[in-house]
Amino acid sequence: MKLGVFMVLFQDRKLEDALDHIVELGVNVVEVGSGGYPGKAHCNPEELLKDPASIKKFKKAFDDRGVEISALSTHGNPVHPDKEIARKFDEDFKNTVLLAEQLGIDRVITFSGCPGDSPNSKYPNWVTCPWPEDFLKVLDYQWNEVLIPYWEKAVKFANEHGVKRIALEMHPGFCVYNPETLLKLRKAVGPTIGANLDPSHLFWQGIDPVAAIRYLGDAIYFFHAKDTKIDPINAPRIGVLDTKHYSDEVNRAWIFRSVGYGHDYQLWKDIVSNLRMVGYDDVLSIEHEDSLFTAEEGFKKAVAFLKEVIPFEAKGGMYWA
Repeated sequence: MKLGVFMVLFQDRKLEDALDHIVELGVNVVEVGSGGYPGKAHCNPEELLKDPASIKKFKKAFDDRGVEISALSTHGNPVHPDKEIARKFDEDFKNTVLLAEQLGIDRVITFSGCPGDSPNSKYPNWVTCPWPEDFLKVLDYQWNEVLIPYWEKAVKFANEHGVKRIALEMHPGFCVYNPETLLKLRKAVGPTIGANLDPSHLFWQGIDPVAAIRYLGDAIYFFHAKDTKIDPINAPRIGVLDTKHYSDEVNRAWIFRSVGYGHDYQLWKDIVSNLRMVGYDDVLSIEHEDSLFTAEEGFKKAVAFLKEVIPFEAKGGMYWA
């Protein structure tokens, strides 16, 4: 396996400075933000695609430092009911695919998106229960009239340009938010769709990431190393559906944490072991969204923690059997 980082963590630094710093801290695999919510601080596909020389210069910055690009990430909502917002996210996705083709990368990370409840909606509508029956009508519209048709076209476009793996982050607020909905979309549009498994978004839904790994199997295309702490005082009182701002840590039911600050070594060892058992022997990309640490300290702690649990060598032969 490989230890990586989602380098939007260092978006306040220039590309070369960010890469130098990441390498100094012992990491040489990076996931690069290329649009959508992660932004384009280090990589603007629209600009790079205008000039082949700029793509060559961009790639050289990584090659000179021995850094591997694990994926391009353009998390967005390309099925947003506001057509202009949807257009921008879709444009970011397509430009990311085109840049991935030029860089020889076959993996792109994003969200499934979430439509509104009808063609006349202004805002996304995330359905979380089946009753009243209005919600089932909303789901039918979202999946059959918007989501599946969009991803059928998006998969075709990606495949035409060499992208064979679209790793959707299962994130509440979007139609694909758990392993079941991920596999539902994958069944509808084909195996180009897979999971970006981020345990932090599973923990607070009550999902065991180890069970999710076994359930998803070879549909896992990427992994975000991020943790979540369920607050033992607040969660039993208010439940886990919490809309308070992430900065209100003391009153929230849960908060994002650096790896190891939500769950212990044993669980993370089980996670990496099960990833390897189902065939994912690839990158664990650190994503830092821990409001109790600086980006620098959170990243360093995650690196130190994960170096203890990740198997870096290939599996050995069974000399005993």
